[in-house]
Amino acid sequence: MTETEYKDKKILLIIAQEQFRDEECFVPKQLFEAAGVKVTVAAESTKTAKGMLGGTIKPDIAISDARIEDYDAIVISGGSGSRRYLWDNKTLQALIKEADTLKKVISAVCISPVVLARAGILKGKESTVFKSPDTLRELKEHGAVYLDQEVVVSGRVVTGRDPASADAFGKAVLETLKKA
Repeated sequence: MTETEYKDKKILLIIAQEQFRDEECFVPKQLFEAAGVKVTVAAESTKTAKGMLGGTIKPDIAISDARIEDYDAIVISGGSGSRRYLWDNKTLQALIKEADTLKKVISAVCISPVVLARAGILKGKESTVFKSPDTLRELKEHGAVYLDQEVVVSGRVVTGRDPASADAFGKAVLETLKKA
C-alpha cells in the first residue's frame, strides 16, 4: 500500500466518549494515516475522550456534526463504552444507513458491530463480533450471520472481533477501501 493510493481517501473514525478500546482506535488510525488517508475522529462531543487503557484523544468533531458524504468510509472502534455511547446512538445509526445507501465502506470492531446490526445493515451478511451472550444475541436478532473469525469482510462491510485483531481489521478496511 502506497500513500498515493489513498491520498484522496477520508475515513470517519467513531469512538465512544469514554471507555473506547485504545488499540481499536489507535492501531487502525495509525495504519490509515501511514497509508495517506485523512482520518477524522468523532465522538459524542469534542471533549477529550478516554480509552479503557488510559489513552486519550481529542475528537475532531461531534458525531452529530458528521456528514457521511464527506467520507469514503466509516470505522467504529469498540470498547466497553460502545454499549453506553454508540449502540443506541440514533444519529450514528442514521449515518451508517446513509453510508450504506451511498455505497461507502462501513466497518466496526469488538462489540461495535452491534451498532451496524441495530442500523439494519448486517441482515443476511457474514460478520464477527467480540463474543458474549449479548453481542451474539444482538447479531442474531438483527439477521446477521455470525462467524467466529478475526476479521470478516462481507462486500463493503468489515467487522473485527477484538483488540488482538485491530491490525488485521485496519488492513482489511484499507483493502476494502481500495476496491470501493
